[in-house]
Amino acid sequence: MDEIFACFSLTPYSSVKAVIVGQDPYHEENQAMGLSFSVREGVPEPPSLKNIKEEIYSEDVEKAPEWSSDLSRWARQGVLLLNSTLTVIEHRAASHANRGWEIFTDNVLSALGKSDDPRVFMLWGSYARSKKTLIEKKCHLILESAHPSPLSAYRGFFGNGHFRKCNEFLKSVGKEPIYW
Repeated sequence: MDEIFACFSLTPYSSVKAVIVGQDPYHEENQAMGLSFSVREGVPEPPSLKNIKEEIYSEDVEKAPEWSSDLSRWARQGVLLLNSTLTVIEHRAASHANRGWEIFTDNVLSALGKSDDPRVFMLWGSYARSKKTLIEKKCHLILESAHPSPLSAYRGFFGNGHFRKCNEFLKSVGKEPIYW
């Protein structure tokens, strides 16, 4: 319960450089930690996170010498790891969908998307891509691809170059790149 809003405490609005949109928290025991696609060290990595790691290591991009499944390091650098639904019932994916969280998180995305401060929005999968309409300003970079899940990663997530493209954009607008 004390980590529901972790993405906001680790990545305050003023420091957001990039946004990765997830649908809802991982729903198995001890997985949810308030950051989309992230699990604590020692918790088995979900398949989507494994595919994210594989894509990062295939790209020519700034990256940490050692991988961590706890993506807090990204959040502290300005990557808002935002799930559209911030809570879930254990073992029941999407169990809190359409219960009001989306109103709140859509307003967060809209506020970021209306800002004149250039940001990168990574929208993976059809659900995340549906949030594109919330990003109004043309100063932002919107990156879209298939979801990193094993069911769709080979249909456009692998090879999308999003981590490299994100850093190239950040550098082009005078911001520090992310150390993935």
